[in-house]
Amino acid sequence: MGRGRAKAKQTKVARELKYHSPNTDLTALQRELAGAGKSNHDFDDDYKEYVDDDEDHADEDPDPWVRPTR
Repeated sequence: MGRGRAKAKQTKVARELKYHSPNTDLTALQRELAGAGKSNHDFDDDYKEYVDDDEDHADEDPDPWVRPTR
């Protein structure tokens, strides 16, 4: 298949996707979205050891990428 045929096929597929929407099962979508509200996994505990609880960072070096003010 040459480039012309490939481009024509891509154009045809794009046109079909743009103008002909597939049948959507809205009740299945609603069930899926309603069930995704809660998770059994607690993500906060995974990174607890990396959390810096110290809020005071005034003594740290400033950002090296920030231009100094004059």
